[in-house]
Formats: sequence, C-alpha cells, structure tokens
Amino acid sequence: MSDVERNGLGTLDWVLILAPYRKDAGYTASLLQERGLRARAASPEDLEGLLALSPGVLVVTHEALNPQAIATVESFLQSQPNWSEIPIVVLLDRGAQQSRIQAALSAAWPRSRQIYYQRPVAALELISGIQSALLTRIRQRDVRDYLERETELRLELNHRVKNILATVISIFDMTRRGAISAEGLAEDFKGRLRALSDVHSAVFAAGGETVALTDVAKSVLAPYLSKQQTAITIDGPEVLLSRDAGTTLALSLHELATNAIKYGGLSRPEGRIRLEWNITASSEPVLTLRWIESGGPSVVQPSRVGYGTRYMRAALTSLFGEAPDLVFASDGLRFSIRGLLSRLAPDERLG
Repeated sequence: MSDVERNGLGTLDWVLILAPYRKDAGYTASLLQERGLRARAASPEDLEGLLALSPGVLVVTHEALNPQAIATVESFLQSQPNWSEIPIVVLLDRGAQQSRIQAALSAAWPRSRQIYYQRPVAALELISGIQSALLTRIRQRDVRDYLERETELRLELNHRVKNILATVISIFDMTRRGAISAEGLAEDFKGRLRALSDVHSAVFAAGGETVALTDVAKSVLAPYLSKQQTAITIDGPEVLLSRDAGTTLALSLHELATNAIKYGGLSRPEGRIRLEWNITASSEPVLTLRWIESGGPSVVQPSRVGYGTRYMRAALTSLFGEAPDLVFASDGLRFSIRGLLSRLAPDERLG
C-alpha cells in the first residue's frame, strides 16, 4: 500500500479545499470531517501536488480564483483520463457576478462539473452538495476500476491464447517425434488436444467445491503424456483443495509446463519433469510442492520477467502466504512453494 493510499488519498473519495483567506479552509474541513468526510486544505503553493493525489471534489472560494490557481486547475483537468470529470464546488461572494465567473471558468475548465454557491450558504446545503458530488466521483471510480479490470482481462486473454497456440504446436512436435504412421500421429495428436480442452473445461467451468491435487496435476499435464512416455513423474499424497486453490495451481502448473515445452525439460526427447509434494505433519500441516526439470537445454536466467512468471508469483504468494522459489539452475529449472495447508483446503465450516 502506498503512502497516498495509507493516508486515505488517491481514492477519489476525499475533498480538497482551496480557501487561502480568513479561516474558510479550516472551517470547511472541520465541517466535512464532523460528517465523516475526509478533507484537506490546500495552499496556493501545494495545490498542484495535492491535485495529483486525485481528490474526489475540489472546493474553491471566490477569492482563491487568481490566474495562477485557475491555470493550475486547468493543467490538472487537461491531464485527466477519459473516465474522469472532477466536480468543482465554487463558493462565490454575495456580490459576485455569477454568470460572468461561470462563463470564464467553463471556458478554462471544460472537463469539470462545476457547482456554484453564494455565501453565506447553509452548512447542511453545502454538505449535501459535496456528498452528492462525491457520489458522482465514486461512480467514476467504479468506471475506472472496470476499465482497468477489462484491460487486465484482455491482456490475460491475449497471453492465454498465445500460450494455448504455442502449446498446440509443441504438442504436435512431441507427438510427431514418437509417431510411426500418419494414422497414429493423427490419433495421438487429437487425443492430446482433447485432453488440453478437458483441462480448460475442468479448471474454468467445473462444478463442485473441491478438487484433488493429483487430479489437478494429471489434468494439466495430460496433454504432454502418452502411455509409453515417462518424461513426467507425479508423486504426492492425497490432498483436497478448494476450487479456487485448484484453479490457481492448475494455471501455475500450466505456465510451468508451457515454459518447459518451449525452453525446458519437455523441449527435448530426453528431458524429464518431476512434480512432487509432501505434507509436514504438525499442529498446522504445511504443504510443499516442487517442480524439477532435467535433461533439457542449459538454462539461462531470462533478461526480463514475463507475464506468466509475474502471474505465478503474485497468485501463489496470495494463495500460500509465502513467495515461490524459482531457481534457473543450468541443468534445469527448479520451482518450489510452501504454505499452510489450511490456506488451500476447503473451509469445512461453510459446509
């Protein structure tokens, strides 16, 4: 969590107040804070920096509207993303010419929702207006979050499709190496593709709330196996996982397998993969899972961290409560992860 988030800023649900004269800023901030709203007063000098922290609403008094302040707000508005339209509450003096000021500010601040009050304004009326503006801003935040999730999903989908296509090509190459006839090649290749399809169906659309770790491993690695092949060894006790844990492990094993067929232990006929896990018996059992490659090309530390590695590290750290260990040993990739079994097992209390 960043300092901005820790201080409650950057979340579009707080109020920035620019009122440099008298005690207007302190009074308005206290008024809002009494109603449970976060508020912060700005000086002309720190206005630019505080705007960069993404306030939900900007409150500006009439006397604060000097050319420098107007230009600072204008620059901030021009840099807003498309989903953003910050509400600006302008507190005018009683004798101010509202139509002239409104026309000038509308021209200078086109990407804002301006709300005008003439002082003196009732506290309840002002608070209600600011709360309404904050609700609008929070809806904009929801749009932002939706767009970010959609972008992430598109990136993930693109990554998955590319991995699937790479996997299909690699499965064909693996099948072709052991084929003795066109009919045998077609049959084996079709069976492996069917197994790959079953993995996706099982992981993403399976019913039920539990899945055995052995079943997850076998379903993910089935496309790379045949009856005569001993390239992959799976060994471990029976472990029941929650559906979410099973999905995360399946996706992570798929990333490891895809990497192995591209660059590692499955890219050569003599290559080997050993997937093993064990449970340490104690008052709180610990599951340790290892993926060990051998017989493949010499391993070199990659120059950059790819999406698959980032996904595994983030997803598995969240699931196990500890970060995975990924070692690019020259004779083969070594991957391991450990954590409390209770973090992966189904919660029987919900049964």
